[in-house]
Amino acid sequence: MNIGEAAKASGVTAKMIRYYESTGLLRPAARRDNGYRDYGAVDVHELRFIRRARGLGFEMVEIAELLSLWRDGNRASRDVHHVASEHIESLRTRIAEMQGMVDTLSNLVVCCHGDDRPDCPILADLGGGVGAGQPLEPVNKRRQHA
Repeated sequence: MNIGEAAKASGVTAKMIRYYESTGLLRPAARRDNGYRDYGAVDVHELRFIRRARGLGFEMVEIAELLSLWRDGNRASRDVHHVASEHIESLRTRIAEMQGMVDTLSNLVVCCHGDDRPDCPILADLGGGVGAGQPLEPVNKRRQHA
């Protein structure tokens, strides 16, 4: 099948298929006499594998490792278990960081009056306390004064 058909069958865009090939994640497709890529069932299955792994948040390096293990019939399941366990820890760390962001922003929103006043604790926090009460002078105006 051509790249469009492989994209449709796998749920991965043609652009991403080309990208996966260029990075070595996916083996280069066979070429027809006319130079077009020719994909088979195994390629589509690997593309679905990659799509699912991406959907679970695995990084490209992790996907490459998992795909290599998946292709290896002599793999030890402990190797796969290790990659997945490390990923879980990474996800938990990211979740905790994101929860911290939600908590901080929630507190700032509570402190913001949300009215016509120019004071805004959200902007004050983002600005590190600089210009908390008044808008900063645009950079191009500061240069003119210098």
